[in-house]
Amino acid sequence: MEGVYRVSERERERERERERERGKKGVHHTMAGSVEACGIKDNMFAFRNRIYYSLKFAKCCQSRNFRVGNAALDSVNLKGRSFLTLKDFNAEEIKHILWVSADLKHRIKHRGEYVPLLQGKSIAMIFEKRSTRTRMSTETGFSLLGGHPCFLTPQDIHLGVNESTTDTARVLSGLADIVLARVYSHSSLEHLDKDASIPIINGLSELYHPIQILADLLTLQEHYGSLKGLTLAWIGDGNNVLHSFMMSLAKLGVNLKVATPKGYEPDANVTQEAQLLSKQFGTKLQFLTDPKEAARNSSVLVTDTWVSMGQEEEKKKRLKDFHGYQITMQTGSVAAPEWTFLHCLPRKAEEVDDEVFYSPRSLVFSEAENRKWTIMGLMVCILTDYTPQIPKLKF
Repeated sequence: MEGVYRVSERERERERERERERGKKGVHHTMAGSVEACGIKDNMFAFRNRIYYSLKFAKCCQSRNFRVGNAALDSVNLKGRSFLTLKDFNAEEIKHILWVSADLKHRIKHRGEYVPLLQGKSIAMIFEKRSTRTRMSTETGFSLLGGHPCFLTPQDIHLGVNESTTDTARVLSGLADIVLARVYSHSSLEHLDKDASIPIINGLSELYHPIQILADLLTLQEHYGSLKGLTLAWIGDGNNVLHSFMMSLAKLGVNLKVATPKGYEPDANVTQEAQLLSKQFGTKLQFLTDPKEAARNSSVLVTDTWVSMGQEEEKKKRLKDFHGYQITMQTGSVAAPEWTFLHCLPRKAEEVDDEVFYSPRSLVFSEAENRKWTIMGLMVCILTDYTPQIPKLKF
């Protein structure tokens, strides 16, 4: 036994010596560019990519006068957080998500890089409501980052019916790394979040649609170069998209004017919270019934469907009540000179006419594409410690 012990000790000492040698060689060959000496022959492709991207980024920074140090100073860490409402996120956290989103868009779309930040991870996608943009952006985005998306329809998973929401939350916590749920009731999200040990993302509820607002904010930042001082005019129903705007715009220095028909105002509790935020951040918040008055001097005109899923029986009444709320060039005639238009889609002609919708002022298709980059940015923030390579965005 003594001989075996001595041999084991000797072998362990040799292994430690080999580790020290590999460490020395690794430092040397990070500079020299030798893959073999780093002891990662089996992962040559990944190593070569890291070197290639680092050199490319260094060259990019040099040519554009970027200061790389700015990225390292960012102290925001969202890893492990759920994303149910923008009410729970401060200005710096929202900016950080948008920064990561812009970084991924730059690296993957414009530089053609492969960035497998979510390799080995999986997402469970619960859809009680159908969707084109939410499903496509999440599935393609998660896959593009190296992860595996799993789509669950009401036929696959019926929250609180065949199995309690508590049990579903615990089961998914053991099978996936994150859940995105698009549900009818916001309380379903809160229940999932309470009982799950993994992060939950709100893909849409009747109260909030926060991932849509991330796409809208990135689209406006790209178009205007910054957000502070803009005025957004919401013309339409006081719905979940508006609620999410109300929980975020003031934090970024954006003014908000809301025009809804009587009886279609936003939720009273959300309104109260938005008024406090507006006061706290020194922005303007107005509630009106005249669409043209809301559009006056506004930078961005926004509308959404007048008849949401589940409201089909109200369609006839709603179309009558929203008469005069269609956004046209006449509506835009009183807006700021450089006004733009947003719509989260799908769009109906009664909400905005073709002249506006297909005009150069319409950012709707960039907005739709940014659904992918912002959900990717959000998932990377929640699941990793990734630091963006591009300089921080101006807000």
